[in-house]
Amino acid sequence: MLIEEPLTEIAKKRTKKVDRVLIIGTRGSELALWQANYVKNKLAEIGIQAELKVIKTQGDIVQHLRLDKLEGKGFFTKELEEELLTGGIDIAVHSHKDLPTIQPSGLTIAAVTSREDPSELLIIHKDCVDLKKRLALKHNATVGTSSNRRKAQLLAMRPDLEFDDLRGNVLTRIEKLRDENYDAIMLAKAGITRIGVDLSDFHVEELPPVEIIPAPAQGVLAVQIKESDKDLYDMLQLINDAGVAETIAVEREVLNRFDAGCHAPLGCYCRKQDGKYEVWTSKADSDEEFPDRLYLSAEHTDGLAERIANKFDKNRKLPSNVFITRDVSESNYFYRAMTARGIAVEGRSLIRIFPIIHKLDPYILKYVDWIFFGSKNGIENFFRLAPRLSKRTKFAVIGRGSEEMLRQFGHAPDFSGERLGINMEQIAAEFAKLATGTTVLIPRAKDSLETIQQSLTSETKVINLPVYQTRIDTNVSKSNANVLIFTSPSNVEAYFVDNLVDPGQKIICIGRSTAKKIEELGLPYTLPYSPDEIGLAEAVFGLDY
Repeated sequence: MLIEEPLTEIAKKRTKKVDRVLIIGTRGSELALWQANYVKNKLAEIGIQAELKVIKTQGDIVQHLRLDKLEGKGFFTKELEEELLTGGIDIAVHSHKDLPTIQPSGLTIAAVTSREDPSELLIIHKDCVDLKKRLALKHNATVGTSSNRRKAQLLAMRPDLEFDDLRGNVLTRIEKLRDENYDAIMLAKAGITRIGVDLSDFHVEELPPVEIIPAPAQGVLAVQIKESDKDLYDMLQLINDAGVAETIAVEREVLNRFDAGCHAPLGCYCRKQDGKYEVWTSKADSDEEFPDRLYLSAEHTDGLAERIANKFDKNRKLPSNVFITRDVSESNYFYRAMTARGIAVEGRSLIRIFPIIHKLDPYILKYVDWIFFGSKNGIENFFRLAPRLSKRTKFAVIGRGSEEMLRQFGHAPDFSGERLGINMEQIAAEFAKLATGTTVLIPRAKDSLETIQQSLTSETKVINLPVYQTRIDTNVSKSNANVLIFTSPSNVEAYFVDNLVDPGQKIICIGRSTAKKIEELGLPYTLPYSPDEIGLAEAVFGLDY
């Protein structure tokens, strides 16, 4: 039987020269001190003793300017790096997202930590909550943020929002919200988690990194040393997370290719899942410009950042028009994303929705624990019945689109498949874990697929409730658009009764059931990551012409 050696014994074999008490340089905020102590404790696990030295940076001293008005890119790191170079400290600990992409001469990143959840938190004063609005934030609310990246992405979702600059450490920013200087503020979840901030007196919306794309390397700590300290470098490999280093290297290379600092309206998030690398990128030229978004997946990281950069080339050919099988308003995210790049949108539904029940037995709802919605139509037709719900009833939705519709009826979901994209099997499996042993009501279309139902355990009681049915239009006219977007299997059936695809026309399917219909016709197609307006915009932007 193999007996693993303790880390301290491995460390001793790696080097014999790191026998002094190391000095860790850090900023003085509560979060920075937590980060430095985290690294200090990791070092202690491998037999290295260290103590902290607090150093003020330009970003700490200058509090009256917006971050993008401060000189240079390293305004939270420069002074720490100078101390490293002059020997005042042995190690500098940084939030990796604060570091410029090019290391100063003589310095190197020796290790990175495991990644804290890179989600964003929209922290809303309770007087400013409106659950019927996207992001649960009232109309014309003022959001505090110093990030042009956050501002550009939030404006794309909610163009009515106003923004004010927000500076200070995490606790200071939260106190400013508590004092009603803002209606809401946005902060990285990682910092809140690390120092354990109590947010119970606010309404908090957690925005996953596939919705609001974070800063490159958000949630990761960087351990920086002098390049010449080879023994220390070798030792620090024992606390280095090689998997995190690989994924954030993609994000940082994207950042470098656009020559952007941490105040640029650029977000990039890479993760490895099921053996593939998935990357989301958001980029705008200014904080008020509608950002382009891209989703790519690849088997390996070689050349991935270059592929992403090429997609954002302003001279790249894009489709001139798209056709989508649903009605699209001018305020819709997808419509605005397309028109921002000069792409015309033709939207018309090829099906008709008809309710099939007109009265709901109140006894059905009496013992329901969960209601799972797999579509916007299911939500609309269910609430049309004016259901009287128990206060204990929880809501689950398939993704962002269904969540927005649910909010229009004054409810926020307790479960969303958002993070899992269009993978219905994974969404069903995750929901099944929560719902085991409960009663689940599923309002749905007549004759719809039952992926969720099939995944629920035998201990779970399922109430299937068909609330609507679809009928296809006849004599559907052909579209000459460059891109055809199909939003349901019924729309595919309606379109291809009398029409064919022209050479060069590309097809996007909003979900796997729709894609299956296209496969039956023997046609190629693209699946967006998420079955909603943002996912569709990413898919159109990712097409090659």
